[in-house]
Amino acid sequence: MTIFEQLTALLDRHQADYRVVSHEAVGQTDLISAIRGNALQQAAKAMVLEVAMPESATTRYLLAIVPGDCKINFKAAARAIGGKKSSFASAETAQALTRCVMGAVPPFSFDDRLALRVDARLRDVGTLWFNAGELEKSIALSVEDDFRVVGDCCAEMATPATATA
Repeated sequence: MTIFEQLTALLDRHQADYRVVSHEAVGQTDLISAIRGNALQQAAKAMVLEVAMPESATTRYLLAIVPGDCKINFKAAARAIGGKKSSFASAETAQALTRCVMGAVPPFSFDDRLALRVDARLRDVGTLWFNAGELEKSIALSVEDDFRVVGDCCAEMATPATATA
């Protein structure tokens, strides 16, 4: 079963109200948002992070979901799962954990090794827009239905892209 099929089956099981939109294959948040017609802050941007855990040599993986108009705060993302620092996972690791090409990763984890955290800013956008496991398919899903399906996994881990550090 593909990630798209798993995703739509999950949403159907939870009786979520969603819409699938087909479009050209684009994996860049600002470009696909313009094509879909959604506001950039409604885009759920998914990033796979490698998180160093404190006082051990272990690594955990995090699927961090941030608004399309934000960038990831690596330290805050690590803290969201009890880690001390984080960085982007390699493309090979990210694809193995998500079974998606980069740019097509939805804001849902289908792998127990991949913890999910969603930036709290996304609670206020009304409708989430995201690629649905394939570059040429997106889903529009109400925020309420999204959090009903994924549970309470919010964290503050994004910084507006225009902010300076």
